[in-house]
Amino acid sequence: MEAYCFSAIDIGSNAVRLLVSNVFEDGLNVTFKKQSLVRVPIRLGADAFLNQRIPENKEEEFLHVMRAFSHLLKVYKPAKTRAIATSAFREADNGYKIVDRVFNETGIKIEIITGKEEAEVVYANGLRDNMDSDRCYLYMDVGGGSTELTLFDNHEAIASRSFNIGSIRLLMNSISDKDWDEMKDWVHNVSSKLSQKVALIGSGGNINKYCKLLMKDYGEALNYDEVYHLYKRLKHMSTEERIQKCYLNPDRADVIVPAGKIFTSVMRWSGATTAYVPKIGVSDGVIKMLYDQTKIERAFH
Repeated sequence: MEAYCFSAIDIGSNAVRLLVSNVFEDGLNVTFKKQSLVRVPIRLGADAFLNQRIPENKEEEFLHVMRAFSHLLKVYKPAKTRAIATSAFREADNGYKIVDRVFNETGIKIEIITGKEEAEVVYANGLRDNMDSDRCYLYMDVGGGSTELTLFDNHEAIASRSFNIGSIRLLMNSISDKDWDEMKDWVHNVSSKLSQKVALIGSGGNINKYCKLLMKDYGEALNYDEVYHLYKRLKHMSTEERIQKCYLNPDRADVIVPAGKIFTSVMRWSGATTAYVPKIGVSDGVIKMLYDQTKIERAFH
């Protein structure tokens, strides 16, 4: 049996994650097993979206986290590590300066990726395995700063778009009517050309939490009505009530409502009556890509 260790750092708008995973090869069978997942709730997106800058105090907090991650990586000794930053760093004028500082102080090289690349990372994590070949799916990843949408027909991605609509932006009232109209028109246009109804595949921390609150297993269908009614119920609670009654972390308790608005809006516009939530995310996709890259390298040696 062959065994590998890989690590992924996902620098999002709401939190920073380090995932360390082992990959085991036993003949044709490949098993991915999480060894460690560390999530630190640094809301980098708030200032990046409002002022196009990550402020000094947040930069220092972020450096502390990256130093801690570098120490953990020295212990786990992964064969490969990839660190990616998404919407907050895309918008921050000082994003590349911070990336340079992290590299100089920790040796961790951060890539600032586009919305399209972000969607490709999640797709790499076996998204196709969660689709029936004779159905159409709208894959949706809602982050703090952006929403990635990809339409699949017969396992092929036929349309893809990233929108600057995210849970933190919505919380800060920084999304214009024009932004909403653009996403609505795009969803209407791509879904109206299909010969059959579309089903949604959702990813991201917030839709995972909706899945848990509705007591659904990963991969089990969520109906539009139950997602919408839960969104309405959460909306009428205070942030404190969501923490106390729904056992949500403080950094999840405020963004879960705007995320629900984004999900239910896209479901309504696309005519999707069901949504599936496989347990996939950016970090998992990075691990899968690192393993695939290692296989290719091995084949050429």
